[in-house]
Amino acid sequence: MYHSVSGTRQENKHPYYQTVTTPEAFDRQMKYLRDNRFSVVSLDEAVNGIEGSKRPPARPVVITFDDGFQDFYTNAFPVLEKYGFSAVMFLPTAHVGEVARSFNGTDCLTWSQVRELQSAGIEFGSHTVTHPELKTLNTDDLRYELRSSKETIEERLGRPVTSFAYPYAFPETDRSFRLKLRGMLEESGYENGVSTILGTADRAGDRYFMKRLPVNTHDDSRLFQAKLDGAYDWLHTVQYASKLITSML
Repeated sequence: MYHSVSGTRQENKHPYYQTVTTPEAFDRQMKYLRDNRFSVVSLDEAVNGIEGSKRPPARPVVITFDDGFQDFYTNAFPVLEKYGFSAVMFLPTAHVGEVARSFNGTDCLTWSQVRELQSAGIEFGSHTVTHPELKTLNTDDLRYELRSSKETIEERLGRPVTSFAYPYAFPETDRSFRLKLRGMLEESGYENGVSTILGTADRAGDRYFMKRLPVNTHDDSRLFQAKLDGAYDWLHTVQYASKLITSML
């Protein structure tokens, strides 16, 4: 799970919470995937492999980006192209326009750039319309965020959108909301999705809320390898316990 690939954005927070990766660090991480013979696959291929409907390639990994920042076009895509990799970008459609619009103080992709990237093999999924905290919305507004974003991308790109990325911390301890959201995603025509739940995706998870591994500048080769090998998955227990305690306060 990546967000921004930039050499100029600064974050005043603990490295664990940072979402910016420098182009140099991103290049090293992609080189590691290539040199260690990881197979970069699509989300559909990942789901098929996890659920056993199709034999996955060796060492499969999905590279995902949230938020639709323009630095994907300028900094990340050239690196992906260098190593022959694709990725999935999740767009908050209110922040994508004919000219660059800003989200969280950073320019986002334009529709012409999105179409160019699609032609080069980049997948696009929905990251809602306005990037709200979905749990706080009423049913009508929630449905709008799911459906309108999907419809806009499909209209702009001329192909189905089947993947969704949940914005902000995923409320996995709220079973009723999780079931409601899953039903609405299915109803809206989505086939899979990713979340901010820590860890590697597996058969025990839900195909609409797959786990991901957050990556940023501070992931050196040892930490990056540990995450890919599953040695970071134990942190999900801590993450879940923290959410559970917060929900009871």
